[in-house]
Amino acid sequence: MKNLISIVILFLLFNFTCNSQDRLTGLNFATRSEVIAQNGIACTSQPLATQAALDILKKGGNAIDAAIAANAVLGLVEPTGNGMGGDLFAIVWDAKTQKLYGLNASGRSPYDLTLDYFKKNGYTKIPPVGPLPVSVPGCVDGWFELNKKFGSMEISEILEPAIYYAENGFPVTELIAYYWQTGSVNLQQFPGFKEIFMPGGKAPQKGEVFKNPYLAETFRKVAEEGRDVFYKGEIAEKIVSYVRENGGFLAMKDFEDHHSEWVEPISTNYRGYDVWELPPNGQGTAVLQMLNILENFDLGSMGFGSPEYMHLFIEAKKLAFEDRAKYYSDPDFNKLPVDGLISKEYGKKRADLIDKNFSAKSYPAGELEQGNTIYLTTADKSGNIVSLIQSNYRGLGSGMTPGKLGFILQDRGELFSLEEGHMNVYEPHKRPFHTIIPAFITKDGKPFVSFGVMGGAMQPQGHTQIVCNLIDFGMNLQEAGDAPRIRHEGSSQPTGEVMDDGGTVFLESGFSYQTIRELIQKGHKIQYSHGAYGGYQAIMWDEKNKVYYGASESRKDGQAAGY
Repeated sequence: MKNLISIVILFLLFNFTCNSQDRLTGLNFATRSEVIAQNGIACTSQPLATQAALDILKKGGNAIDAAIAANAVLGLVEPTGNGMGGDLFAIVWDAKTQKLYGLNASGRSPYDLTLDYFKKNGYTKIPPVGPLPVSVPGCVDGWFELNKKFGSMEISEILEPAIYYAENGFPVTELIAYYWQTGSVNLQQFPGFKEIFMPGGKAPQKGEVFKNPYLAETFRKVAEEGRDVFYKGEIAEKIVSYVRENGGFLAMKDFEDHHSEWVEPISTNYRGYDVWELPPNGQGTAVLQMLNILENFDLGSMGFGSPEYMHLFIEAKKLAFEDRAKYYSDPDFNKLPVDGLISKEYGKKRADLIDKNFSAKSYPAGELEQGNTIYLTTADKSGNIVSLIQSNYRGLGSGMTPGKLGFILQDRGELFSLEEGHMNVYEPHKRPFHTIIPAFITKDGKPFVSFGVMGGAMQPQGHTQIVCNLIDFGMNLQEAGDAPRIRHEGSSQPTGEVMDDGGTVFLESGFSYQTIRELIQKGHKIQYSHGAYGGYQAIMWDEKNKVYYGASESRKDGQAAGY
């Protein structure tokens, strides 16, 4: 009798589990419905940051003010992905001029560090942590550039939420606590890190209230004294002194010469929609290349999750990433063939290299003449929309934690190559290859979707899958982000490593066994992985009903909210 009862209970539990995944509306893998609002909306990877953005909007601030406020709060509540010690990129839809603007707020390598130093000291790669991968943090200058060009509030008011939470504390959320604990193990060796980020000798647990009074004071100095205190004054002096005392090379001249750059976003038209990215030194070009390759195939008829679509996606990724490894770098140091890379003709040539029945071990780069991270998006009642991404690079960054400033310096310089002649080779005062990319889609010259997918080399793959989910497979904004993802690893790298074994395809749960079997038959190496698929936030503008839709996927601690 006991066994019979157990069997019945297991049967009921199984049926409840299966049925609980079904939805009355939409696709069953969606974690929730879209958020819909008229006056303003914010989507970030941490609810307190989302609420800070909404508070700014309700006080009369615009989408740009809200984005800066959210980013500042995220630097406090999610130090595992971003902060004042990192870089920033943004795409802004300006309602007044009905135009997109791009901001590259990435920092440069130290003047005093040379390629010869690495060679003489036996380095074959730049280390991921410590003083050597540290480049000038561009985030704060990015805030001031955005505020100066489009903002409606003073920086002092915009930073109030971040100052409040830094002084009074906030409860650490689940996923951030996990990354905080795992990242702290290796970084506590660096001076200052443990004092600030491991109170009581350990990283904070989920639900534990964490305060950062040093960061509150840094925010307050920036709020009161402006940009120059960070790049020409007391904060820059403290960073330089700390880095040099610990074997690094940053100098005051590196900070004094730093500046962000307004750039023209680049785009390709994909089945009637214009998809926008920023040009190198970021990797947004790869998204446009992948879409130009995939446009040569009828993906819609294949269906989401089909082996035919997934095979083509993986091969398109391999093709684009070989060019990524060869060409993407700082345009101030190289003449980059961006127009050629994103042309339809080149996309067709690259598509012709794909064997529909078998996976390629490698592709040559084309011949042309010539994470962790946070992403957020905000929109306001006037029609301004911001797509913003910001990062320390490797989660908590380099581990270098300047005395009593409350933040960690990025390790973005790790992505330079040490191979002489490579476009991305290390040089003084040069911007490294960058992984972080914001994205935007317009339709007939009007805003359609502002979105991003954070997470290293996953980002171009994530962007491309989102576009295909929305346009080819007809998913709504939330479904497009919650749908199971593909991640391919093994293409050649911008740091110089060449891969020729076909790489590995990592899949989230949700793809059928039949699909996996057919991919294996095509020669793909398949592996299950429960992480590293990025984190998606998005806003869609509904021109007909004059409302915003918002989405925040389930892989992060985030929230989409509006009013």
